[in-house]
Amino acid sequence: MDRPRLPLGSYYQLLYKLELLVDKTTPFPGDLTHVITAVTCDSRSAVPGCLFICKGAAFKEEYLAEAIRRGAVAYVSEKLYDQPAPCLQVTNIRMAMGVLADHAWGHPSGRLTVIGITGTKGKTTAAWFLKAILDHWRQRQGKPPVGLLSTILIDDGVERRPAALTTPEPLDLQRHLFNAANAGCEYVVMEVSSQALKYGRMIGVELAVAAFLNIGEDHISPAEHPTWTDYFSSKLRIFNHARSAVINLDGEKEQVDRILENAKYCERVVTYSSAFPNVLHADLSAQAISPIEGGQAFAAAYEGEGEPFALSMGGDFNVSNALAAMGVCRILGVPGSDVRAGLFAASIPGRMETYVNQEKTVIVDYAHNGMALTALLQGVRKEHPGAPITLVFGCTGDKALDRREGMGRAAGEYADTILLTEDDPGHERVEDICAQIESYVNLYGKPCTIIPNREEAIRRAIEEAPPRGVVILAGKGAEQAQKRANGPEPCVPDGMLAKKYLGL
Repeated sequence: MDRPRLPLGSYYQLLYKLELLVDKTTPFPGDLTHVITAVTCDSRSAVPGCLFICKGAAFKEEYLAEAIRRGAVAYVSEKLYDQPAPCLQVTNIRMAMGVLADHAWGHPSGRLTVIGITGTKGKTTAAWFLKAILDHWRQRQGKPPVGLLSTILIDDGVERRPAALTTPEPLDLQRHLFNAANAGCEYVVMEVSSQALKYGRMIGVELAVAAFLNIGEDHISPAEHPTWTDYFSSKLRIFNHARSAVINLDGEKEQVDRILENAKYCERVVTYSSAFPNVLHADLSAQAISPIEGGQAFAAAYEGEGEPFALSMGGDFNVSNALAAMGVCRILGVPGSDVRAGLFAASIPGRMETYVNQEKTVIVDYAHNGMALTALLQGVRKEHPGAPITLVFGCTGDKALDRREGMGRAAGEYADTILLTEDDPGHERVEDICAQIESYVNLYGKPCTIIPNREEAIRRAIEEAPPRGVVILAGKGAEQAQKRANGPEPCVPDGMLAKKYLGL
């Protein structure tokens, strides 16, 4: 199926109907019959006959001028510019871009079963668990893999590449959904960030199921969410897109009650829990969690009572992520045998990657906020009782300022030795970020050293860790770039560094 080729008047009428136009009375000074060849917000990709969207705090008029030189026949903007092309002036450019993107690509989510996953931690793991299950199920039927839009990877059946954002911008998102529909993916599993929900990237996206994993403080900064209330409220908007919901009952009662209240208009709600006493009234619960070689096993009532399941990775929190995927599968009608096989086969780059030599264990995990790091450290304490823990991590610059306290306190409480280092510092000095984290670590009296170069910090952590010690490399996972002042710069992934300094 080809992308729709619609006249400019179709876009004009959509904005008019949704009351997004600034002026609804003055006749539009352009040719509304002109067929739009593309809709773009990147002047470098403008083509003859396209509609150009002026968006972003850093937008410059020269971008619009370039787009017009390349053939844009009209532009959408909150501001009028003195340029030789008619303007569709709108009151809200983010909302306008969302509805125009969905329109331009023919509302592709209507041709798919899209599952959206949100939460403060665990989105990527739950998404990959779910994809592994659905792929196993579909492979048995001779069907292609499902689409995946995750923090790590974009795979829409046509394009496969590292992701730039957890949830793509609207024009990219709708293109990926269109590709997935045309490639026969039928299903798309996507992570949904609070920023995507707050700023309209999800406009027009129909979710068959929305999974809400958990909520904790994160992304609180002037550049993201100014308050906790704004963050939580943004997350809850996922239910505005969903027919069914999967909800974790393991959280503060007031927060869980609010999540359930916002999901009450969904046609079906499946709840899950891996913690007593919620297991008593959850639709899905995990019990008898126990370590096995290379992972962990648990019992859950998916189709019957106390059925056995296993994961090829540790961490109690990953059992919770597995239950989220299982809840979605229950709604979708996936057989338990496929759920069991898919879960055990699943592996996620940069999530609980474990490397071992004769003396030491190194765990690489993406835990990058206080909630995730606490869960990771508690899990390692449980699975490696008595082992000294060395922790290497940092915090991002320019945003999510609350992480510095949350991660610092988690490190101080649960780790034995802490090395603070670089993790996407942006425009801030690594030393300044680490000093702020250190101020919270120091409350617990634990040894803490600042080593700005991440590879050097990892080398020292592994080489100086005592026998039987566990070294945790947190925050970067499988990422291959550091975001510095001049943009992303290549770096060696933590997993490769772990193998290098373990001599593997």
